Amino acid sequence: MRIHYIQHVSFENPGYIKTWAEENGHILTGTFLFDGQELPSPQEIDALVVMGGPMGVADEEAYLWLRREKAFIKECITLNKKVLGICLGAQLIADVLDAEVTPMPQKEIGWFPLKWTEKAIEHPLFHSFPKQQTVLHWHGDRFEIPKGALPLAASKGCNKQGFLWNERVLGLQFHMEMTQEGLAALIKNSTDELAKAKGPFIQHANTMLNKQLYTDNHQMMEQLLDRFLGSE
Repeated sequence: MRIHYIQHVSFENPGYIKTWAEENGHILTGTFLFDGQELPSPQEIDALVVMGGPMGVADEEAYLWLRREKAFIKECITLNKKVLGICLGAQLIADVLDAEVTPMPQKEIGWFPLKWTEKAIEHPLFHSFPKQQTVLHWHGDRFEIPKGALPLAASKGCNKQGFLWNERVLGLQFHMEMTQEGLAALIKNSTDELAKAKGPFIQHANTMLNKQLYTDNHQMMEQLLDRFLGSE
């Protein structure tokens, strides 16, 4: 399978998704929008992965490539490609599917429990997942569930954490793909945000770094990628 990912900033990369793709013999390519790279033709890829980033879906004046990226995501969906969005990526997909994306009353940054919905657990993509697992969150915006999509999960800090639309478009607000190196880079590049963030769903950098939950999360991510991207 030809999998293409979109990266918005230098410090939020595909993480475990890259490991999974390489171990399973998939062709993985990427576009660094932050570096001025151009997007490929949708006909050149089989699946799209849209990564996270600190910008918002409406920041088109500051990030001129956002309009082109949204059009690209929409075209991939129209062409029936598999599309996976993580954090900002999920918000961009929601926006493309005409669901509202808005700021949260307070940010959610750190390792916090996530509960999968009963309908998600019943779905073949998630049927062996635990009802609750601790995942990494890092976001200040939230999406509404696109019309016709299956709501997947919720946390105390955000009651809409994921959706599955038309069986081929998956949006996850959280980061099961995150590696230890990736989190360290994210924290290093987000010191101002962490210093200003307040509320019950903000963890200290050392608390986040000392959590060793990557293996459990990667096992769940492996199952999800096998079922969602590896099935074709």
